[in-house]
Amino acid sequence: RTQGGVYVHSDRLTVTSPVLMWVKALDMILEKMKSSGFNFSQVRAMSGAGQQHGSVYWKKGSIQILKNASSDLPLHQSLKACFSVSNSPIWMDSSTASQCSALEKAVGGAQQLATISGSRAYQRFTGNQIAKIYSQNPEVYMQTERISLVSSFAASLFLGDYAPIDYSDGSGMNLLQIWEKVWSLPCLDACAPGLEEKLGCPVPSCSVLGPISPYYSQRYGFSPDCKIVAFTGDNPASLAGMRLQEGDIAISLGTSDTLFLWIQEPTPALEGHILCNPVDSQTYMALLCFKNGSLMRERIRDDCASGSWDEFSKALSSTVAGNNGNLGFYFDVMEITPEAVGIHRFNRDNQKVVSDFPNEVEIRALIEGQFMAKRIHAEKLGYKVSKYDEKA
Repeated sequence: RTQGGVYVHSDRLTVTSPVLMWVKALDMILEKMKSSGFNFSQVRAMSGAGQQHGSVYWKKGSIQILKNASSDLPLHQSLKACFSVSNSPIWMDSSTASQCSALEKAVGGAQQLATISGSRAYQRFTGNQIAKIYSQNPEVYMQTERISLVSSFAASLFLGDYAPIDYSDGSGMNLLQIWEKVWSLPCLDACAPGLEEKLGCPVPSCSVLGPISPYYSQRYGFSPDCKIVAFTGDNPASLAGMRLQEGDIAISLGTSDTLFLWIQEPTPALEGHILCNPVDSQTYMALLCFKNGSLMRERIRDDCASGSWDEFSKALSSTVAGNNGNLGFYFDVMEITPEAVGIHRFNRDNQKVVSDFPNEVEIRALIEGQFMAKRIHAEKLGYKVSKYDEKA
C-alpha cells in the first residue's frame, strides 16, 4: 500500500518506507532465484548498495532474533517485531528543518558543519532524522539498540548480525568526521544522547565483515564460506561502478543532473557534498546535484527546436563555442546548486538580457551555462583543472 515504494505523509514533508517491505522484497528475490535454479553455492562473496540517507531502527533484543532466524520461515516473518520505527525515513524526507538549524548552530555554523562532515545540514541526512525521532518520540529512541543505514541494514540481513556503517555511506549523515573517519562527538551530542553506541564503529567500504549467516546456507544453499563485504550508499557505489580514478568526472544527465568525481584534496563548501571515497579510504569523492536537468533541456527543446532533438543538435552545431559571449542560466524550479530560480540571460558585455535569445543562441546558452555551472561548483569543492584539460 505504498505509492512508488514510499509513504508521503499528510504534511507532504515526511516521506517513509516500511522496513518490512524491504525485507520481504529480498525474500521474494531469493525465492525467485532459487526456483529458477540459481546455484547459490558458487557465490564466494557478496556486497551491495542501498539508497543513501535512509535509516533503520532495531528494537532492543533484535540481535538475537537476527542471529537465530529459522531457515523454515521467510526472513520478514522472523523480523516483524524487530523494529522500533516501522516506517523508515528516506532520502525524499524534508521534515527536519528545525533539527538542521539546531545542528548547524551547535557546531558553529553551516560552513563549520561542512568542514567536519563534508556537507552543511540537509533535511534528508540521517543525523537530523535521528534528532527528529528523539525529540518527538524519546521512548522509541530509548527502545532502539542499533541504528543502521539502508546499506548496512541490508548487509546485516546477510550477515546475521549488526553490520557496521561504512565510511562512504556514513559521510552522508552529518555525523562523521570525514578527515579522521570517526563519529563527531559534537554532532552526535547535538542530535541525541548515547548515539555513538547505537551507531557502532564505522569501517572502510571494502571491509570483509564476516561469513554469510547460516540462515542462507540452510534455506538457499549458500556456501558457509561466502564472505559479506561492507555495503555502501548508491552514490558511492556509482563512483566504484563507473571505475572512476583520480581526476575523473562522471555526470549523470537525468531529471536532476548529478556530478561526482574522485578528489584528493577536497574543500567542503555550503553547496555540494564531500564523501569518503569507497574505493580508496585515503581519498574523497565530491557530489553535486542540479535539479534543473533534463526537464529544463526538454523545455528549451520544445520552445526552440519544435520538440526535436535532431533540430536541437543542428542548432547547437550551428553556433560557435562561447556563443559570441551570450550566456544563460536556466532554472524553471528552485535550483539546489546554487539556490536560485528563473531565467537569467547575459550578453557579451555582461548586461542582463530580459528578452529571449534567438533559438540557436538560446540552445547553446543553455548547454554551455549548465556545464559551466558544473565546472565552477566542482572547482569550489577542490577539483583542479589541469593545463592539459585547459588546452583541450
